[in-house]
Amino acid sequence: MPASRSTRSTRSTLLRRGLAAVAALPLLTLAACGYGSEAKDTNKNEKVAAGAEKIDGLDTVKIGYFGNLTHATALVGREQGIFQKALGATKASYATFNAGPSEIEALNAGSIDIGWIGPSPAINGYTKSDGKSLRIIGGSASGGVKLVVNPDKVKSLKDVKGKKIATPQLGNTQDVAFLNWIADQGWKVDAQSGKGDVTVVRSDNKVTPDAFKAGSIDGAWVPEPTASKLVAEGGKVLLDESTLWPDQKFVITNIIVSQKFLTEHPKVVEAVLKGSVDTNKWINANPDEAKAAANKQLEADSGKALPTDVLDPAWKSIQFINDPLASTLSTEAEHAVKAGLLEKPDLKGIYDLSILNKVLKAAGETAVDDAGLGVSGS
Repeated sequence: MPASRSTRSTRSTLLRRGLAAVAALPLLTLAACGYGSEAKDTNKNEKVAAGAEKIDGLDTVKIGYFGNLTHATALVGREQGIFQKALGATKASYATFNAGPSEIEALNAGSIDIGWIGPSPAINGYTKSDGKSLRIIGGSASGGVKLVVNPDKVKSLKDVKGKKIATPQLGNTQDVAFLNWIADQGWKVDAQSGKGDVTVVRSDNKVTPDAFKAGSIDGAWVPEPTASKLVAEGGKVLLDESTLWPDQKFVITNIIVSQKFLTEHPKVVEAVLKGSVDTNKWINANPDEAKAAANKQLEADSGKALPTDVLDPAWKSIQFINDPLASTLSTEAEHAVKAGLLEKPDLKGIYDLSILNKVLKAAGETAVDDAGLGVSGS
């Protein structure tokens, strides 16, 4: 039976509170440096070249990303100085985030201008602002999400029933995907509490490997490199999410921009997108060097590099692409609605791919499609 309007409203309120609570954790921890950890210059590639000129006279563009390999376009583009080269004397400054809600807060507050982010936070940010806060201006990565389990407790997909499985946070991209998969099995779970035929445990990616090692969870539906960290602790990949999607492709990382910044500085946005396209081209042409560059930047940001037994399998499962795979964003939104985590959203206008397609044309590459969800004329 369809949920009543009051029930749907209550679910939406609970989701907002849940996301706000999750977002508050990193905000409290990082209060001294704003919404994310300020990432300092770490190598000579970040220096402005002699004789370079500012774009539109702008001193700085503020870029955000996560310390995940699914954000490797940002990691590699920064470490190799590709973004800074495209920006001339307009300095690229960076902030790292642990969760999507905190990055959306930073974008809304003007603490960052452009960010690499997952689809669910982008959808939430857009819908909560009535379509006024952000635009998705490009894609970055597909794949890199797996269900990893304790093979002693879970030997097949049907054995997931009755087990404790972690996701990164309530309503995040992997949480929505796992809840949708559970529903497809015919099992029941209360999305808010995570209780039901499967117990969904919302756990920060940083602590999930320890929880798995301690036996307090039986597995996790998580992005890389967390998935490969669990494998290194004795876990087994039971399901690669890419196998559930047409052509085994689904958006895991988008590029977003505040609408205000897009309106005021389109040439700077174009430069960042050129840097992203150039970075993905370099990654795909030089996978081993790119993998090392991403790991070097992760070490610079977090103080710890990934070991080879985690880095290598994680890297292989991610595709770095410019296409935002817009049709899969629509599907992911439908999954969130189905789970009771989101009112049916109006996503028309969430994309503006006009600048990206301009950059792709100049690079001799194929234009990408917004699946009918672009702004008028994009």
